[in-house]
Amino acid sequence: MSQQAPLTAVITGASSGVGLYATQALVKRGWHVVMACRNLSKARQAAQMLGLSDRQVTPMLVDLGALDSVRHFVHALEEQSVAIDSLVCNAAVYLPRLKEPMRSPEGFEISVATNHFGHFLLANLLLESLRKSRCTPPRLITLGTVTANSEEFGGKVPIPAPANIGNLEGLEAGFQAPVSMIDGKQFKAGKAYKDSKLCNMIMSREMHQRFHASTGIVFNTLYPGCVADTALFRETPKAFQTIFPWFQKNITKGYVTQTLAGERVAQVVADPGFEQSGVHWSWGNRQQEGRQAFSQPLSSQATDRAKGERLWALSERLVGLA
Repeated sequence: MSQQAPLTAVITGASSGVGLYATQALVKRGWHVVMACRNLSKARQAAQMLGLSDRQVTPMLVDLGALDSVRHFVHALEEQSVAIDSLVCNAAVYLPRLKEPMRSPEGFEISVATNHFGHFLLANLLLESLRKSRCTPPRLITLGTVTANSEEFGGKVPIPAPANIGNLEGLEAGFQAPVSMIDGKQFKAGKAYKDSKLCNMIMSREMHQRFHASTGIVFNTLYPGCVADTALFRETPKAFQTIFPWFQKNITKGYVTQTLAGERVAQVVADPGFEQSGVHWSWGNRQQEGRQAFSQPLSSQATDRAKGERLWALSERLVGLA
């Protein structure tokens, strides 16, 4: 790749929602984006809808819920000599109406398999490529959520339960049937999602501790605001899909559009002023015109270094890195 070539970001889940509009915002900044998605036809159609050309985006297949698919995706990047300057871990599944856990090909509960294990493996496999980036500095950015941060009101909501990964008893037990929760307790689909996102934020902090000083890679998370009308909520009841955006727009004032959320992701990926590593960027729970991003404190669970080290070791074992 010549020095004149654009910088390249990989964005998971880029065929819709925040990932799609982050793709658009980075392309406007002159970046090329690898749209890492489960459905290539959907990704191509979404790119065409926004007027993005084949020179600006490259849809590539990956199913984060299947570890072999993640490995095949990284191998495909290597075969095509794609140099990575930023990785955005955005994709997520949220299946709150499940009564029994769905399982990944490896037998793991699907929310944790996709949101945590898939991104954990992907990030580790792409670290060396990021380290060689021409970008100063390269960045590995992960989408967090207010619902997994008990420092904020949304993280205290007890429906179905706040995020709590306990002492990682479920991972220690191998995280296969009959185990379906990280803390080893009874399956709660909505909590499984929150727990997986808490793991995302823990692992970003752990990567910062392990790799920032030696590689120069910036490891951050962000909460861009409540994007209440994305495909993330497609498995919720129809009434919820109508009421929730209205509630966020008119009552909590936390609502942000997909376009604005994508722009905020692109800021954290590419703009000056976001080079500090180990930060959880936020624009607040109640949106204010012209408000600038700030560093949002995370919960004691997310910043517990001993728990982070243990989560890392167990995750390494379960995804086959150790």
